[in-house]
Amino acid sequence: MLLGDLNWMQVEQYLTQDDRVVVITGACEQHGYLSLMSDIRVPLAVAEEACRRENVLVVPPFPFGLSPYFIAYPGTISLSPETFGAVMRELIEGLLAQGFRRVLVSNGHGGNTGLLTPLLVELSNAHPDARFALFQWWLHPAVDSVAREAGLVQHHANWSENMALTRVAPVPDGEKEPVQVPCTSSAAACRAALGDGSFGGPYRAPAEVMDRLFTAAVEAMIAALREL
Repeated sequence: MLLGDLNWMQVEQYLTQDDRVVVITGACEQHGYLSLMSDIRVPLAVAEEACRRENVLVVPPFPFGLSPYFIAYPGTISLSPETFGAVMRELIEGLLAQGFRRVLVSNGHGGNTGLLTPLLVELSNAHPDARFALFQWWLHPAVDSVAREAGLVQHHANWSENMALTRVAPVPDGEKEPVQVPCTSSAAACRAALGDGSFGGPYRAPAEVMDRLFTAAVEAMIAALREL
């Protein structure tokens, strides 16, 4: 259930029956031939299906994250850690003030992880009556299992993110040699090393593999919601 599809009275009614809520974070950043919003589109689609089945509310996704290494690619929008952390803290604190007590942060962008993890610990310390969890679909063992069974490795902007909902232009066939970029490289050096933006591997996978990958992500999120 999407928060934006309800009015305030319906949200108030929801809170009499459930106090779970999903907060989606991601990024607006280069994904090679795929949508700049891939890190929002995928976790939102997963959340829409999982939360429809669990009758849990999803707040509007926050579309910007930490992507300083990709700012040499036009379209990438990166926030400072201070800004991102402040926005996420205030967003979650606002939900807690309204009566939500179980918050699942579904993060679609690896660059956010290092900040979100300690932030949720701090919120847990400040609100011992609330529960928080971090869900990252591509890292879940069930999703990784689908990739391994198919003999594929997940990398940024490769087959694993090439879904109908992220495809905005033709995507090459074949594979790209994996590229290793030091995490301390400048944005200019990162672009020079990556070229089209993909970290390597196949650009696409069979539809059957992608369907299983998405299903595994949905089932994993449902399990995470039930564990809150």
